[in-house]
Amino acid sequence: MESAMQVNWLDHVNVITDRLDETAEFYKALLNLERRDAPPPLTPQNAQWMYDAGGKAIIHINSVDCPRTFDRHVEPGALTGAVHHVALNCSGYDELMERVGALGTPFQVNTVEAIGLRQIFVSDPNNVLLELNFFGD
Repeated sequence: MESAMQVNWLDHVNVITDRLDETAEFYKALLNLERRDAPPPLTPQNAQWMYDAGGKAIIHINSVDCPRTFDRHVEPGALTGAVHHVALNCSGYDELMERVGALGTPFQVNTVEAIGLRQIFVSDPNNVLLELNFFGD
């Protein structure tokens, strides 16, 4: 019997931070994401959601004191356990490189020629490693 279950795409990433505003502005400046207040019962002071061009809230940013349905201990800026990085499919490589340069944040580039992939690795203000992937761009 075939399964109807499948993974369709990465829905969102949740970042817990003690630097809510700085983190939201980082994602806005680097990835051109739209910053919006999270829906109630969350408040603008404890949660900001970052939306892509398609109107999807792909990065949820919560303050350390934000209520969580599944609560667990987190330490902003510390290693994130088994999660090594968050990979996002992107376009506009040259523009993103300009943004990285303007932010002055450390980064690393990589090319996987066999599959036509260029990558930019950069960490957010909470030490979350981002792998920004550009296929054929």
